[in-house]
Amino acid sequence: MALNRLDLNLLHVFDTIYREGSLTRAAKALHLTQPAVSHSLSRLRDHFDDPLFTRQGNQMIPTPLARRFLESMRPGLNQIQGAVNQFHAFDPASQRKTYSLGLRDILESTVLPQLMQRLDPYPELEVVSQRTARRDMETLLAAGKLDFAVDVLLPVSNQTAHERLRRDRLVVLARSNHPLTRQPLTMEGYLSARHVLVSSRSEGPGVEDFELSRLGVTRDIRLRCQHYFAACRVVETSDLLVTMPEAYAGIMAQRADVVIMDPPADLPALDVHLYWHQAYEKEPALVWFRDQLRDIG
Repeated sequence: MALNRLDLNLLHVFDTIYREGSLTRAAKALHLTQPAVSHSLSRLRDHFDDPLFTRQGNQMIPTPLARRFLESMRPGLNQIQGAVNQFHAFDPASQRKTYSLGLRDILESTVLPQLMQRLDPYPELEVVSQRTARRDMETLLAAGKLDFAVDVLLPVSNQTAHERLRRDRLVVLARSNHPLTRQPLTMEGYLSARHVLVSSRSEGPGVEDFELSRLGVTRDIRLRCQHYFAACRVVETSDLLVTMPEAYAGIMAQRADVVIMDPPADLPALDVHLYWHQAYEKEPALVWFRDQLRDIG
């Protein structure tokens, strides 16, 4: 496996296949034909005497050797890429680029419309939004499988950079003719109603319940569901209330027969953060995209 027998261009192909998880997408990202990418992969397989990737459905899954090789190769490849990037600016009007963005469903609704409006003048740019488990976020950012992630404040290592994009306060939604909408919502009224709690977990309190508990009160949870859209549909046709982030509540109020009310207590706001890996801090295409995300907040 001597280095002088390995074409270093193949390392870029390997990294792209690993990141894209598909020969077709890798070929598109590399501006090569799929047979050319397949040929490069065949050369790598011969060199390492390992399949490197196995096909599972439409995905190319890295072998254990490929994963170990990427971990060893990544720092050096990033250093080379960083040196090259210092001499090349990114032109979104003429360069093709696919950005991978980790978003949960509610953030897709608030981030993507504004983002795609900003990208409308640049037809060569593509965005892939995907939901990833929070425990996998840093690994995917480090591997280049995610360019950025947007989520609430999470504990991360010093290899993952992040900054706050916005602070989203909590509000209460009710159907438009709900008796509680006739006057400002009081704590007595809030506690007299039954509620929808939106959570990916099957049990445990919501963020708003921690503050209510501190105040010495509890609310009546009638329904626990996974998505705010479903919760709003339920609220629209019942007497239930849902407490939710204001940005998404505003979207739902435009499309459903619901009313936004201020909560009866100072509930904690949700800090929405942008995450990326330090290794890609200065890559021009990612610096440009990060600025777009900052601007929409």
